Amino acid sequence: MVDDHPVVRIGIRAMVTHESDMSVVGEAADGCEAVALYGEHQPDVVLMDLRMPGLDGVASIRAIVAEHPEARILALTSYEGDADIYRALDAGACGYLIKDTLGPDVVRAIRNAADGRRVIPSGVASRLAEFVPRVDLTPRELDVLRLAAKGLRNGDIARVIGRAEATVKVHIKHIMAKLGVSDRTEAVTLALQRGILHLDD
Repeated sequence: MVDDHPVVRIGIRAMVTHESDMSVVGEAADGCEAVALYGEHQPDVVLMDLRMPGLDGVASIRAIVAEHPEARILALTSYEGDADIYRALDAGACGYLIKDTLGPDVVRAIRNAADGRRVIPSGVASRLAEFVPRVDLTPRELDVLRLAAKGLRNGDIARVIGRAEATVKVHIKHIMAKLGVSDRTEAVTLALQRGILHLDD
């Protein structure tokens, strides 16, 4: 299991070790550690948080699956946006669970993943159905949107990224067009809802 919060790992360990046919063979607090531990233990199933310092969960999933295509990795996260779900599954996760999933459902999901089945609860499937892949913001547009989400005005954003205010206005215009919204507030709101941005970015 991979999570940067020790309390989460303790809870998962208690739940898993309660099952007579399951055991925790490794715990990682970040993505780099997860990749190394997978190579060492090659567990039947990995529970992977998505938001961690350093190498995040999506990059870790990609790295593990590239080296071990048979890996069964369940994303276990608090993020419910359709873009989050798509990124994890696209990276190679075999399932996606939200952290408020009840213990018996997590245990069932681990067993299903170990048996080679996809694990997509109905709520996650509904969010995934909303995914619109046409939103392809550039890294610079994501930077601008992230700063706008923090309440910065165009002039302030321009100073932070070292560009002219007119350039920022062009970025904002492109962002709104790609997201299909009419103003920057709506752009930020939609990006947060879909998991394109997170408040802790």
